[in-house]
Amino acid sequence: MKSHLKTIVVSLIIIVAISLFFYSVSKKKPVLISLGVAESGRVEAVVTNTRAGTVKACRRANLSPAIGGQIAKLNVKEGDLVEKGQILLELWNEDLVANIKLANNEVITALASADEACFRADVAQREAKRVVELQKKNLAAVEDVDRIVTNAKAVKAGCRAARAAADVSATRVDVVKAGLERTQLIAPFSGRVAEVTGELGEFVTPSPPGIPTPPAVDLIDTSCLYISAPIDEVDAPAIKTGMKARISLDAFSGKSFKGEVRRVAPYVLEKEKQARTVDMETYFVEPEEYLGLLPGYSADVEVILNVRENVLRIPTEAILDNTRVFIYNASEQILEERQIKTGLSNWKFSEIISGLNEGDQVVLSVDRKGVSDGVYAKPE
Repeated sequence: MKSHLKTIVVSLIIIVAISLFFYSVSKKKPVLISLGVAESGRVEAVVTNTRAGTVKACRRANLSPAIGGQIAKLNVKEGDLVEKGQILLELWNEDLVANIKLANNEVITALASADEACFRADVAQREAKRVVELQKKNLAAVEDVDRIVTNAKAVKAGCRAARAAADVSATRVDVVKAGLERTQLIAPFSGRVAEVTGELGEFVTPSPPGIPTPPAVDLIDTSCLYISAPIDEVDAPAIKTGMKARISLDAFSGKSFKGEVRRVAPYVLEKEKQARTVDMETYFVEPEEYLGLLPGYSADVEVILNVRENVLRIPTEAILDNTRVFIYNASEQILEERQIKTGLSNWKFSEIISGLNEGDQVVLSVDRKGVSDGVYAKPE
């Protein structure tokens, strides 16, 4: 009897072991998934640029002398900070300097001649006055009075002519100085020298009409910077001046700057069969933040169209067709498809209006093979 009972127990153990073996073999391998959580937070509707934007200076001037000539003085080099009115470059102009000295001497001579003529005019006026008084007493002939008075008027006119000649000489000095200034390259604003084309002794020539030539000095005002970025024509109507924005730069990974849209171009660009875009200019709200930035950096801009605080949100990557998600049933370790309704959305988060509750775990790896409704799953 005992031997028979023992046989039955052993048989049951073998049957259970075989059943467990076949169950483990037949059970499907779980799909590994990554998860996100439905939680309260901030959701923004944003528009971003289609291609990388560029940091630009509010003022940038490609400067060249107004006339051609040989470089005699080069007062700056690349990277120098310069002040408004500073002479950057000067062409050979010794002839003009000599002409200024000559013109100044001519002015001195003309003024001296004018003084001489006016002194004579004063003497002639006094003499004419005495003669007129004598005539009133019948002590001077009419002919003598007429001659002396007329001479006094003539000498006075000569004084005026001499003064006018002195003014002409002074104006001639201004003309020569203007010609001298055409040989000087003067900074129109304070800034930093980005590039210098030319060396001492080389000749520079102004650009002929329609034929651009390299500038002698490229001057950038780094005290004012903004971002120029292309926006897709579909998104452009939603963007208005004054909208808040976030600026990010590849050179400063992980950091963002506060921005504001200051200009949206009133026309659409079509370049080299690319998508049609509209240029947008975004300025830094806090200028002290961009100290040290360089014009030419690549940048991206997110224009904030709308904001909602403390709403239920999930990572946007979890949403399929904008209408459904997979949630993870932790108690049964399976995935369940759930229909949802979304509100505001961006590339990072989407607002959930209905279909989910706070704390629900949603599948982020929706494109992974095997992810479907009802499958056995395991979080990574």
